[in-house]
Amino acid sequence: MAFLRLLQHKPDGGIVFCETTSSDVPAYAILSHTWGKEETVSKAGWRKIQFCARQAAADGLQYFWIDTCCIDKKNAVELSAAINSMFRWYQNAVRCYVYLSDVSNPDGVDDEWAWKEAFRMSWWFTRGWTLQELIAPRLVDFFSSEGGRLGSKVLLNIKERRSWAECRNTTIEEDEAYCLIGVFGVSILPNYREERDYAFRRLEEEIHKLDKEKELLKMHELLYNHGRSSQSAVVLHGLGGIGKTQLAIKYIRKHKEKYTAIFWLNANDEDSLRLSFRDIAQQILMHCPSTRLFGNVDLEGDLNRVVIAVKAWLNLRDNTRWLIIYDNYNNPQTANHTDCSIVDLRQYLPETNVTQGRRLHVKKLTDLEDGLKILSNMSQREDIEDDPDAKALVVKLDGLPLALSTAGAYLEHLYEASWLKLQMTSPKLNSYEDRSLLLQHAHSADDEWIQKLTEDELSFNKAVRLLCEYGLAHPEPSPGQPPGSAGYGMHSCVHSWTISVLNSEWDQDLAQLALTCVASEIPSKDVEEWWLLQQRLLQHAAKHEHFIRDGNVGVDGIQWALHNLGLFYINQGKLAEAEAMYNWALQGYEEAHGLKHILTLNTVNNLGNLYKNQGKLAKAEAMYNRALQGRKEALGLKHTSTLDTVNNLGNLYADQGKLAEAEAMYNQALQGKEEALGLKHTSTLNTVNNLGRLYANQGKLAEAEAIYIQALQGYEEALGPMHTSTLNTVNNLGLLYADQGKLAEAEAMYNRALQGREEALGLKHTLTLNTVNNLGLLYADQGKLAEAEAMYNRALQGYKEALSPELLPSYLPALNTMFCFGDLFSQTGRKESAEKMYTQALAGYRAVQGPSSKQCRQLEDLLQAMQVESVDE
Repeated sequence: MAFLRLLQHKPDGGIVFCETTSSDVPAYAILSHTWGKEETVSKAGWRKIQFCARQAAADGLQYFWIDTCCIDKKNAVELSAAINSMFRWYQNAVRCYVYLSDVSNPDGVDDEWAWKEAFRMSWWFTRGWTLQELIAPRLVDFFSSEGGRLGSKVLLNIKERRSWAECRNTTIEEDEAYCLIGVFGVSILPNYREERDYAFRRLEEEIHKLDKEKELLKMHELLYNHGRSSQSAVVLHGLGGIGKTQLAIKYIRKHKEKYTAIFWLNANDEDSLRLSFRDIAQQILMHCPSTRLFGNVDLEGDLNRVVIAVKAWLNLRDNTRWLIIYDNYNNPQTANHTDCSIVDLRQYLPETNVTQGRRLHVKKLTDLEDGLKILSNMSQREDIEDDPDAKALVVKLDGLPLALSTAGAYLEHLYEASWLKLQMTSPKLNSYEDRSLLLQHAHSADDEWIQKLTEDELSFNKAVRLLCEYGLAHPEPSPGQPPGSAGYGMHSCVHSWTISVLNSEWDQDLAQLALTCVASEIPSKDVEEWWLLQQRLLQHAAKHEHFIRDGNVGVDGIQWALHNLGLFYINQGKLAEAEAMYNWALQGYEEAHGLKHILTLNTVNNLGNLYKNQGKLAKAEAMYNRALQGRKEALGLKHTSTLDTVNNLGNLYADQGKLAEAEAMYNQALQGKEEALGLKHTSTLNTVNNLGRLYANQGKLAEAEAIYIQALQGYEEALGPMHTSTLNTVNNLGLLYADQGKLAEAEAMYNRALQGREEALGLKHTLTLNTVNNLGLLYADQGKLAEAEAMYNRALQGYKEALSPELLPSYLPALNTMFCFGDLFSQTGRKESAEKMYTQALAGYRAVQGPSSKQCRQLEDLLQAMQVESVDE
């Protein structure tokens, strides 16, 4: 506390000044009032002093303070110190007396209605300086002009500090800002020559600095001072473009010496995250070349393994002083927000001792200097700190960092190049193959500007460069592309703005063009790294599905696009979305071409595949039979499309346990394909693989092994060792070896299949999860029950996330996992959990296979035995 001059009420009734220092301030009362003319020498002013002395004495206080006579206002140093200390003086007072000279209660009646209206209208509540006098002291009592007590401040409905300052005025306009210094706990030097707006701007800057320092201090407390027993997380949240990234950068600059490693990840989507993990792995290998965690990991292609290896490195016992920033995480996954474009960040967090993230709300910039720095950096213009136009622009943009960045990019464009130079200069961005997505299909658009934009690659380049130079788009790495190549990205709030402002009127033709572009560029499984290229389109496809569901996109004439999207969703393990697309496509084909057209029948066949994968076997059989009958009539018995449906029916019969019917179908399909396509064609190999699976189910293990090896050799030669068809056969060989008791060979096959499927399809694809379940079975057979339980957990949780709640109880692989999980619980003495798993699996098998199936009989026997055992106990 600064030097404080008090008034002392002597026992003889005299009033004298008392000088104090910060170490010897006695208990005192303080007066809050509004000034009148000649306050210190008038009778009214002296009456207030006498009132304060009497009331303090009545409250047992000898000392009191009044601003009219306890500050030497002619001393600039003392005045400045008093203004900056005023809030603390009121805060430290034992009592505060509010003297309301315009509220009269001469008879001292207790009924507040006699003076309440005058109380509400009192001038004291409109003055700026009295605000801190209201909120700072713990005890505030209100008195009438006669000195009678009206009540305490608990009578008031106190709201937020800023709202308290509304409708208050001061004699000197700058005081409207200065009187808030103590309210917000900041310090500025009063300058009575500045205007009110500049005073408030300086106040806001100091408040913002204090807020940011508090945020940085809180971040440091949570991230670094929490102790070494666990990892800690902080979630920065706020409006898009508000400055969350800038706050993280500021924290790193301030505390970087405290960490041995700092990593920055792009969490906008899963592809970007995996690429960021690859960058981390490269940094680790550069600085820690002796680490063995990355010895067998392909950093360029095996990105899922890279993620696992990096997480393992982060979880090393002695590795505690690292910091990771997950930037651009704009669509967090929640219980009500789980569409396919959303990243489940939990899969990319270190797994050991991670505490739940504490939330920190990031507010907009109010520091003029910070805004000028952003503007200067983006515009490449120096020495703008004293430019009044630059300052005005920062103020106008209201502290929003993204708006400042965009404005800076615009200024840089105007500063460096004319429009003519812009049009004549080719972009410096690297080649980006997906620009053909728009170039190839925009010719069908009616809009002249679209056709002109995409008439050639040069026109496209000019348009994209313009967007980038205005800060509306930016080049960014593209998964699966050579190092240095780039796609284009857009900040989430810029994207929202383009939708709400530029596209306020919906354009059906442009929406259909966008859908066509996406559907046309879905790569087949024969394209190298097709899974990465498909995943890049996943968010776009999800958006179009939403538009179709809402009726915002006309689908007439583009049934082929819906069919392609259905196949795309199946490849990505999104079965519910695939079903919707196929049904829309089928309806369109039937209306346009009739029930027996080849295009209609192709979709019918694929719907059969989908229903089989979902466990809807009766629906699948109906679709296959319809497709088979139609293709026989249209194409003949030996056409490859007809034979594909024959093969599919074989798969269905095998799943239904109709092994004789399945074998007949496989032999018919195999004979026809060998004649039409040859022994080494992938379609022929598919049927060979299926026949091997049938032999395994029939117990013909030697024949099955020979068939599988034939199929595997053919796939490896035609498609390579990591193709999904090759991996299917690898997985099947693992199953066969497990049945033969060759557990080591089975484990080797499962691990190869799992690694390949994780890389090709992702961690949550249903085929990946099938192999996870198989590994669980193998570990259980080996007596590794903890490892088995971990695999069952992962598989079952993955099925729940990959399928809708309606599909899970009818999905055969998930039911198989439940059955196996029940066995594990029973084996480890957890009978209640076992009974729950058995019951869920039984209900599913009854619905899918019928109550007389082998699995249903086994489960009924197990549940009955458990009930008998419970009765005996």
